[in-house]
Amino acid sequence: MPEDDVPLVAADDIRARIDTSTPHSARFWNYFVGGKDNYEIDRQTGDQIKEIFPGLVDVARTSRQFLGRAVRYLAVEQGIRQFLDVGTGLPTADNTHQVAQRYAPDSRTVYVDSDPLVLAHARALLTSTPEGSTAYLDADLYQPEEILKAAESTLDLSRPVALMILNTLGHVEDPAEARELVGRLLAGLPSGSHLVVSDSTATSEGMVAASAAYNRSGAVPYHVRSVAEIAGFFDGLELADPGVVQVTRWRAEENDPEAEADAAVDAYGGVARNA
Repeated sequence: MPEDDVPLVAADDIRARIDTSTPHSARFWNYFVGGKDNYEIDRQTGDQIKEIFPGLVDVARTSRQFLGRAVRYLAVEQGIRQFLDVGTGLPTADNTHQVAQRYAPDSRTVYVDSDPLVLAHARALLTSTPEGSTAYLDADLYQPEEILKAAESTLDLSRPVALMILNTLGHVEDPAEARELVGRLLAGLPSGSHLVVSDSTATSEGMVAASAAYNRSGAVPYHVRSVAEIAGFFDGLELADPGVVQVTRWRAEENDPEAEADAAVDAYGGVARNA
């Protein structure tokens, strides 16, 4: 059965945790990338914000393309076979494990998220090749040590791991705390591991206004940051070329027919190695 046709049946305990009265970042983002796993409140909020700043749709779409290029780089050029994706969001096309296993079928991926709707969908859709493995952890970014301990059932933490944190760190209000959380996760990974980060940035008045409107909606706030603050997550690591850049410009020429290298978006990202 194709993955898109797998029935999604949420357990009662998961269903009870789903709040349809306020927008949620995973469902909101799912709406922006053309998904169907969202509620009316998410679509209403999304439409209101699109009127303020239509460019946010481009941020969502091109950030997803950045994920694909970053995973390909790690699997093909760096030989990475293990991925820890924190703040997974709702499954859509070309999730981390799908891209990795396209190039290396034995890749192993652990997804981490605390949203109950994401949990229900992940259990049904995030399947693996026979050679590899895919698992899901019901946890969040504020539990680094617990994440690492639980991930050990799927990943070998004595071997390099790619830590993926995309469009998630903005939910941590204090930049210093966000850096600390990233550092605690990296501390549990060996030399040769990689960090992949992307987030929306306060690089236009439209994005700043969109962020403010979103935060007034009742959803868990998302704080857009400066490019320098995004770059700060990579302090002490070896940045891969071209460094921390707009997500549309990160290796956009490499086997991505949908890449829009000339498009300017309010989202920056990078990939770096832990030496």
